[in-house]
Amino acid sequence: MPALVLLGAQWGDEGKGKATDLLGGSVDYVVRYQGGNNAGHTVVVGDQKYALHLLPSGILSPGCTPVIGNGVVVDPSVLFSELSGLNERGVDTSKLLISGNAHIITPYNVTVDKVTERFLGKRKIGTTGRGIGPTYADKINRVGIRVQDLYDESILTQKVEAALDVKNQMLTKLYNRRAIATGQVVEELLAYADKLAPYVADTVLLLNQALDDDKVVLFEGGQGTLLDIDHGTYPFVTSSNPTAGGACTGAGVGPTKISRVIGILKAYTTRVGAGPFPTELFDEDGEALRRIGGERGVTTGRDRRCGWFDAVIARYATRVNGLTDFFLTKLDVLTGWEQIPVCVAYEIDGKRVEELPYSQTDFHHAKPVYETLPGWNEDITKAKSFSDLPKNAQAYVKALEEMSGAPISAIGVGPGRDETIEINSFL
Repeated sequence: MPALVLLGAQWGDEGKGKATDLLGGSVDYVVRYQGGNNAGHTVVVGDQKYALHLLPSGILSPGCTPVIGNGVVVDPSVLFSELSGLNERGVDTSKLLISGNAHIITPYNVTVDKVTERFLGKRKIGTTGRGIGPTYADKINRVGIRVQDLYDESILTQKVEAALDVKNQMLTKLYNRRAIATGQVVEELLAYADKLAPYVADTVLLLNQALDDDKVVLFEGGQGTLLDIDHGTYPFVTSSNPTAGGACTGAGVGPTKISRVIGILKAYTTRVGAGPFPTELFDEDGEALRRIGGERGVTTGRDRRCGWFDAVIARYATRVNGLTDFFLTKLDVLTGWEQIPVCVAYEIDGKRVEELPYSQTDFHHAKPVYETLPGWNEDITKAKSFSDLPKNAQAYVKALEEMSGAPISAIGVGPGRDETIEINSFL
C-alpha cells in the first residue's frame, strides 16, 4: 500500500507543486484532499511554467490520474477555466476524477466571503475572497451543496433555499446588499451538470481499491501546516486541514494505509496574509528574499512576507504530521549571503522557548532567537548530488535537518523540473 502524503510544513507556498511533479511520473494517482482554488502550485516543465490552483499537480504527468477528493471545495467556473487553459497548451486533462461528495462553491459563498472580509476592516483575516470559508461553513452547518446534488434538481433547489434563508437576511439587513434569488443560483449550478458528469466518480472506493492493488497514491495538500484550521496560527488560518490527518478524511482512506508523510520546507520562511510571523524581515534582506525568490502568491498575486528559516515551526510540523521526510526547496535563493541567520528558539517574556507555544498570545509576542550559519557564493543550480553543493550549503542543509527532526530527502536548487537533488528516494 504505497500511499504518500505530501504537504506544506510552513505557511504554504513552500513549492509543493515542484515536489508533486517530481513524483508524478512514478505514481498512479495524485489526490488533492482539502482546500479549493485558494491554493496555488507553480510547476516548471522545461521552459513552460504552469500555475495550478484547484487541479492536482499530477495533471501534468501523462501516466497519472489526478483526483479531486471529497474534502476539496470546487468552484466549477474556476475548474473549467483551468482545464481549458491546460487543454489549450496541449495538456491531456481527460483522466481527471472528482468526488461526488466534494462541496461546490456557490455564487453566494463568494459574495458572503467578500462582504464579510470587507466588513471586518482592520480585523480582517486576509482571505482570498474566493468563497472557501463560507463553503466550508455551509458544509459544517449541513446546508452545503455537493457535486452529486447537481443531478437531482429537487434536492438542489431545497438545499439552495435552505442556505439562502439565513444568508439573504444577513446580506440585506446587515450588509445592505440585494437578496439572492434561489432560481438564479439553481439555474447557474445546473448549467455545469453535463460538463462535470464525465469527471464525477466514487473516488473513495476507487482510491481504496487502487491501494489494495498496490498502486502508488500521492495525497497532495494545499496551503501549509501553520494554516491548518485546528493546528495552525488560528484565527489566521485556512478553513480546512492541510495537515496529514486531513488526507484521511479528505480522501476517504484509513490512516493505516499511509506509508510516508513528506513535508515541504522552504530554505527560508514566507507567509501571505495577516497573522504572527516571528522571523519576518522588514529590511533589505527581506526585500532581497522576495525579489530573488519571486515571492508573489500564485493565487492571490500578493507579495509574500519573507523571513529567515524558523526551525521551531519545522519541528512543530514534524510532530503534528508525523513527518518521515522533508523536501527542502529554494536553497538556491540563499546564494550570495555571507551569513544566514536561522531561528532556533523564541524569547517570550524573557524566557527561551524551543517549541511552538500553544497560546495565541505567546506566539504573537515571540521574538526569534537566531544562530548564524556561514553562507556561500557559488552557483548551485547545476548541482546533481549533495556532494556537488558547496561545503557551507551542505552544512546549512544538515543543520536544518538536525533542527527540524526529520531527514531531508530532496533539495530544490532551482525552479526547473530537473533542478532537484534526490538524496533518498520517496518511493
